[in-house]
Amino acid sequence: MADDLRAPDPTYRTDALIAEDIDAYLDLHQRKSLLRFITCGSVDDGKSTLIGRLLYDSKMIFEDQLAALEADSKRVGTQGQEIDFALLVDGLAAEREQGITIDVAYRFFATEKRKFIVADTPGHEQYTRNMVTGASTADLAVILIDARKGVLTQTRRHSYLAHLIGIRHIVLAVNKMDLIGYDRAAYDAIVADYAAFARTIGIERFVAMPISGFRGDNIATRSAHTPWYDGPTLIEHLERVEVDSDAAQAAPFRMAVQWVNRPDLDFRGFAGQIASGVIAPGDTVRVLPSGRTTSVARIVTLDGDLDRAVAGQSVTITLADEVDCSRGDVIAAADTPPQLSDQFEATIVWMGEEALLPGRGYWLKLGTQTVTATVQEPKYQVNVNTMEQLAAKTLDLNAIGVATLATDRALVFEPYADSRQLGGFILIDKLTNATVACGMLHFALRRAQNVHWQPVEVSREARAALKNQKPAVLWLTGLSGAGKSTIANLVEKKLARMNRHSFLLDGDNVRHGLNRDLGFTDADRVENIRRVGEVARLMTDAGLIVITAFISPFRAEREMVRRMMEPGEFIEIHIDTPLAEAEARDVKGLYAKARSGKLANFTGIDSPYEPPEDPEIRIDTTAMSVEEAAEAIVRRLIP
Repeated sequence: MADDLRAPDPTYRTDALIAEDIDAYLDLHQRKSLLRFITCGSVDDGKSTLIGRLLYDSKMIFEDQLAALEADSKRVGTQGQEIDFALLVDGLAAEREQGITIDVAYRFFATEKRKFIVADTPGHEQYTRNMVTGASTADLAVILIDARKGVLTQTRRHSYLAHLIGIRHIVLAVNKMDLIGYDRAAYDAIVADYAAFARTIGIERFVAMPISGFRGDNIATRSAHTPWYDGPTLIEHLERVEVDSDAAQAAPFRMAVQWVNRPDLDFRGFAGQIASGVIAPGDTVRVLPSGRTTSVARIVTLDGDLDRAVAGQSVTITLADEVDCSRGDVIAAADTPPQLSDQFEATIVWMGEEALLPGRGYWLKLGTQTVTATVQEPKYQVNVNTMEQLAAKTLDLNAIGVATLATDRALVFEPYADSRQLGGFILIDKLTNATVACGMLHFALRRAQNVHWQPVEVSREARAALKNQKPAVLWLTGLSGAGKSTIANLVEKKLARMNRHSFLLDGDNVRHGLNRDLGFTDADRVENIRRVGEVARLMTDAGLIVITAFISPFRAEREMVRRMMEPGEFIEIHIDTPLAEAEARDVKGLYAKARSGKLANFTGIDSPYEPPEDPEIRIDTTAMSVEEAAEAIVRRLIP
């Protein structure tokens, strides 16, 4: 009984009070601003160690993590028995084994004043493409320099890329000052060297600071080892820097449609994240690329309708009128819409192991839009050390260049300098689905605005009806010597006897005129097939049956031509002859020349041939005669 009457413990707290504190903490945390930043620089400049130190100093490491870190540090064998902070970030086994960062590692931490998401990006040149990924969403870049080495090539490359991608807040962190005895003269020389380079690439302002990620100098607290430095610590600067979120709200309204929300017949909304501007019910908007105007009826969220939505919010918008709008369209302010074009100048950062093939079709993704794009031969490539513009016919891994690109239909866009969301794109290889490049649109080409489709009165259907036939493309592909031209000639003779209107495009013949300027490099082969494809498309518009006989070694270009045609019109025919058999025939003596080294880039010898994986017709020339092959093709076309 006495136990029941004792005074309550003042430190005792009910579950309700604890829950209140948690809610208050989460609410306070949610209202903090968020800064996204990256660390970049050359290999072994200390990027991972710096991030580990930031996590440690901001008390973002649990006790069990700290114990594991201390054990790992002893096992890996760092200096003495001290903590190797890089192990907090280098998560891949390959990274720990090599002592370098390979992948982009994202980490979250927070201080009393702000939340942060930091991306630790690779320093090795081989993984520059990964650095671009991390930089694409960052507001600030911490460029690290090893105080013992100074400004290196990769320092320049990462600085150029950060500025190119639109990062305007740069911190120059001269790291490992402890290893040079905190020498002020060495520090000043590095800062002066970097400043001279920064001006050449357009970086007008940056904040420099001497640090040691390993020792913690000027990271969270001011260091006694650098009394000559009177600037902020790194964390102080990260807490203070102003992220220009207001600018996004001040810009005209844009929202790319990610999804059409249609849960029932009574509701049709368009979901997406607002890229810029402010929107409210009643505002007049324009849907692009159609150009239709309407007004906003509602702004819907899971928490209820909003009276106003701003840049950065993900919402569902309903419109007052039934307008055609789908994924990939852009809803924009009616009086200040973005631009439309299908030809651009762009800066391209090449990320693919295989070099750019000018003229080849790649998927281009810009926001929620996906189109086919072809890149022309680069105007120039940028030397990141000197900013010199170098002549280039292609772009190799990690190369940066400026080129013209064309898309198969108009894109809704804005220059990258005005909008990351509507100006930044990636290129994807159509066969492998690998991302091979990222890029920034500069402007639309004037010719794209001046050239328009001229409507014609006689349709392709009417032209085909006059000829009493269905247009088609019989695309014969195979090795040199496979028998393509012989079979194609016989197919055309059979069609002529059936009163069918056809035309034969032969690989050798078109190189005497239309394609006489092209050689036999991979890029020239791509352009050769692109031109032939365009001619074949025009001929099908005229109602003709087009027969082509081309090696056409690459699947990507054959698929490109298929997409030019109406569904069902492209019939791929693999003249399947083994290399040994084709070489044995060698009526032109080409294989012999290729084997002797007198003929370069010859398909099947020193240039690849990619056989069709699923052709409409496969002709095995070792199992059937030329007559039988031609008859099989004609029967497939005209049953």
